[in-house]
Amino acid sequence: MPAFDLPLADLERYRPDPEEPPGFEEFWRATLKEAAQHEVLASVRPAVTGLRLVETWDVTFRGFAGEPIRAWFSRPAGMPEPLPAVVEFAGYGRGRGLPHERLTWVNAGYAHLLMDNRGQGDQYGCGGDTPDPHASAPGGPGPAVRGLLSPHDHHYRRLITDAVRAVAAVRALPGVDPARVAAVGNSQGGGLALAVAGLVPDLAAALVTAPFLCGIRRALDLTDAAPYGEISAYLSVHRGAERAAYDTLAHLEGISFARRAHAPVHFGVGLRDTVCPPSGAYAAFNRYGELAAAEPRKEIHAYPFNGHEGGDAVHVRRQLDWLEGLMGAAR
Repeated sequence: MPAFDLPLADLERYRPDPEEPPGFEEFWRATLKEAAQHEVLASVRPAVTGLRLVETWDVTFRGFAGEPIRAWFSRPAGMPEPLPAVVEFAGYGRGRGLPHERLTWVNAGYAHLLMDNRGQGDQYGCGGDTPDPHASAPGGPGPAVRGLLSPHDHHYRRLITDAVRAVAAVRALPGVDPARVAAVGNSQGGGLALAVAGLVPDLAAALVTAPFLCGIRRALDLTDAAPYGEISAYLSVHRGAERAAYDTLAHLEGISFARRAHAPVHFGVGLRDTVCPPSGAYAAFNRYGELAAAEPRKEIHAYPFNGHEGGDAVHVRRQLDWLEGLMGAAR
């Protein structure tokens, strides 16, 4: 697929006006306040993995409305001191899978929490373990359109709240330095990491790659690839629902979260990405931290000949170096 979005020079200065609905901040303040009424950790049980250099626990924490969310928590074996932590969010349609699947961050010396995606896990990987009790909200079957007609009902209101609570959960786990917690994710996970950066004021860092839910209205005009294509397909059937859908999606817009972020951030984007168009990532990057007292440290890496895979392992190495320079892993 050739480049289909704006040229790089235009992307680097692309700063669309934010389309924020009235009450955006109060909507999220009230949602998170309700979730915070519940004790964050529900259970922490050792997991048998067959790995000798990594210790893993099967964690259940309370997310949106106090509902149980599963996660894997791993640490390098034999390192009892408080470690910096990485909270990782998985992509669209994935669950937490198996504990030995994602070992990059724990091998780099970080404590690592991998959050399960509620109501997902059946499209890729090795499955998930967290149901979504609200999956019957009006909308289509896919997560992107569940509850599309109301921001209070939408799947991502619940999933973003879960992601914020995952940060609180890792801070409550033993052997974690609560002052050094980073949010990391690609695609849907990148959108969640960006939302966390905008909603958790004392986050230490965010690493955001190919983020979903950024520049949503423009993305719907540019691509029919899922997940955006699921929204377009729903609206092609439910003619006249656009106004309600656009209002809902405006409550989930990554650019709005980016504007409110304080943490240093590291972005990655493939310029031929037809799943999450690069203009959304650049819009979020260019407006990142603009409402903070001081502009946070930020950098972005573009991969001109890559699509949704972006820089892949090359980019991961850049992430490792950047995060090590920022807050360091225990050695």
